[in-house]
Amino acid sequence: MNLLLFAIAPILIVMLYIYFKDKYEKEPKRLLLLNFFLGAVVSILITTIMYFVFDIVLPLTNKTSIAQQFIKAFFVVGFSEELSKYLIVRYYSQKHKEFNEPFDGIVYAVMVSMGFAATENIFYVLEGGVETAVLRAFTAVPAHATFGVLMGYFMGKAKFSNHKIVLNLAGLFLAVLFHGAYDFFLFINFIPGVWVGAFISLFIGVLLSRKAMKVHLLNSHFKV
Repeated sequence: MNLLLFAIAPILIVMLYIYFKDKYEKEPKRLLLLNFFLGAVVSILITTIMYFVFDIVLPLTNKTSIAQQFIKAFFVVGFSEELSKYLIVRYYSQKHKEFNEPFDGIVYAVMVSMGFAATENIFYVLEGGVETAVLRAFTAVPAHATFGVLMGYFMGKAKFSNHKIVLNLAGLFLAVLFHGAYDFFLFINFIPGVWVGAFISLFIGVLLSRKAMKVHLLNSHFKV
């Protein structure tokens, strides 16, 4: 039970942070929870299927090949996980009547991302223990939140634009780019010191995420 709490605590902190950041027109709690559970179940299921397909079509067996780890980071893990989240935001959240301002793109994308991160975190923490929980609370969980904000920023713009396809795909691309970069530096940790690149990419992502939230809040339809 304690390990479950350790796994879920950082997820709840991120969700509450985003909820209170949405200060002009908050989303219904029931809808936020639904997006969270879609991320926790449907997104994980889609990702699992895509991993299975990639293992058949594109088997990557050499763990010390930089080229193979690049493909794994960007095209297998990054693309599969972010596409699974994107599909939920694009075909469920974005179509909902409560999605009525650009900041909502960030809110719903993060909720879906936190659902995915919760399921993933539980498995890792139950296997790795408290040390894994603490490490992931400051790395993987905020990373998933950052990817969600970057994706949601563009999907929030897309909802109220005549360039929906381009902006939606821009959100997906940016999330995959940062996810892939983060994972790539961790996957090639057989090169001494290269893991620092993961934290640099995460730091840049956090800075961009903060700016993205400020922009959408300033341009809120409900700002008096």
